[in-house]
Amino acid sequence: MDGIAWFASTVRSALAEALTLVLPVDCAGCGEPDVWLCETCGLALEPVVTVREVAGVPVWSGLRFDGPAARVVRALKEECRTGLARALAPALAAAFRTASSHALPTVVPVPTSRASFRRRGFHAVELVARRAGVPVRRLLRPTRRIGDQRGLSAAQRQRNVAGSLSARGAASGPVLVVDDVLTTGATIGEAVRALRAAGFEVVGAVTIAATPRRTGRDA
Repeated sequence: MDGIAWFASTVRSALAEALTLVLPVDCAGCGEPDVWLCETCGLALEPVVTVREVAGVPVWSGLRFDGPAARVVRALKEECRTGLARALAPALAAAFRTASSHALPTVVPVPTSRASFRRRGFHAVELVARRAGVPVRRLLRPTRRIGDQRGLSAAQRQRNVAGSLSARGAASGPVLVVDDVLTTGATIGEAVRALRAAGFEVVGAVTIAATPRRTGRDA
């Protein structure tokens, strides 16, 4: 992204976040009126770091993607309620601290599709990472459009994203992938594949949240 596009994205994000604080809203987690996040739902966002393996690397996640936590993540992404990034930041920060306890890696975000960026005006996982104080470096880029992942099985998701990313830049030191939600692991697996193909040493991944494990669904 060039300087002008980055500035425009930053301004849009700041304005959207300011509006979420002054306009009447309901709790993103439960719908309670006149509060952007109620105390009960805020407590549901207390980090509980879990780890799973995807594509041969550990993936640390700060929250369980269900209940209020899932609704808050969806409100950030689908309703563009950017003020919620601050509430989700501790979960990502906790996952990052666990993942980087021995070395400080380069953190590489899974790229947002062009269509999603045009719709939202911001990169959701990068916004949460900034609020968490986690610097990121854009080394991945889409090579083609992919279909909607919702409703697909693990195998279908893997086929859907296969070969959809490539990496750029010089390999130097360990790399950690960051994404918003770990579902089947297909997207993170594709990111790991693309980075490895370019010579990067991928030591793991972190996400804000992970879906509960279901037999036959998880990668």
